[in-house]
Amino acid sequence: MKRNILITGGAGFIGSHVVRLFVTKYPDYRIVNLDKLTYAGNLENLRDIEDRPNYRFEKADICDFDTVCELFRRYDIDGVIHLAAESHVDRSIRDPFTFARTNVLGTLSLLQAARLYWEAKPEKYEGKRFYHISTDEVYGALELTRPEGARSDFSAHEVYGDEFFTEETKYNPHSPYSASKASSDHFVRAFHDTYGMPTVVTNCSNNYGPYQFPEKLIPLFINNIRHEKPLPVYGRGENVRDWLYVEDHARAIDLIFHKGKVADTYNIGGFNEWRNIDLIRVLVRTVDRLLGRPEGASERLITFVTDRAGHDLRYAIDSRKLKNELGWEPSLQFEEGIEKTVRWYLEHQEWMDRITSGEYELYYETMYRYR
Repeated sequence: MKRNILITGGAGFIGSHVVRLFVTKYPDYRIVNLDKLTYAGNLENLRDIEDRPNYRFEKADICDFDTVCELFRRYDIDGVIHLAAESHVDRSIRDPFTFARTNVLGTLSLLQAARLYWEAKPEKYEGKRFYHISTDEVYGALELTRPEGARSDFSAHEVYGDEFFTEETKYNPHSPYSASKASSDHFVRAFHDTYGMPTVVTNCSNNYGPYQFPEKLIPLFINNIRHEKPLPVYGRGENVRDWLYVEDHARAIDLIFHKGKVADTYNIGGFNEWRNIDLIRVLVRTVDRLLGRPEGASERLITFVTDRAGHDLRYAIDSRKLKNELGWEPSLQFEEGIEKTVRWYLEHQEWMDRITSGEYELYYETMYRYR
């Protein structure tokens, strides 16, 4: 094999799209998918490539340092794409210790395993790369304003302020989740500065698309509209997020892994801001239409609930550095991406039903216990 790439969290939402892209696009790479298979990890996401000769799956915890070291030796890993993380803000508010353990200590475990293995080789860091995927939430929040003229180079929809997160924006996390990711980012950069490890960090906006665990807004609301359940909206739904189709994120990861500058940071965003309430209304109209209902009929399901603690008002990513240096930009307009996403979930009801029932967890727990 030309390269041996370890992808952590490869059974999750974004990770499964990255694994599929690399396995399919690079048949001369061995892709090792390391995933603990917690509630959000689902090997059913990868059934279409699980028998490929250049794909391996390893069920393990990134915090298990001895196991991680053994995997580096067994597969002669020369590149890491690190996506494994606890990522749901509400869960982090209820259980911050789990987020600190996985996101901070798990990242440190991977960094140290990579450092020890690579430094022991004659070529040391030559040809190696540790790529850490982070979030725009580490930057904190932006002001929400309504300028008269939207900046056409920044949005296919509407711009809600004059400020954007850039690679130079200071970190200001407001939730246990974003604080844990900020800490892991600092460890990655420290390993470059201290040991010379060839690292790269990216901070991405909200992703959407197929295979997303249905505690997240878009798949949750698609499923609730389908079953005519309430659509719980925090506050008045005025929080603004920048949305990116997950396959466009996977393309960016591929590009940055191969061509990004060592020790650099790249922001990845969709140039695509939406207020939560406006996004939900688009979802309602799209699901209603595809289910043969009158468009907008399910808006009656919208229920405003008490706002989340520490709920950041606006995120907006400036991705011009990535576009200017490496030529990446989103391939889909939001309406096109939402149409594809809603159709996928409605056409994969069995996948959604198994996820929401917990059936998939029992199946894979049994399979790996007795394999």
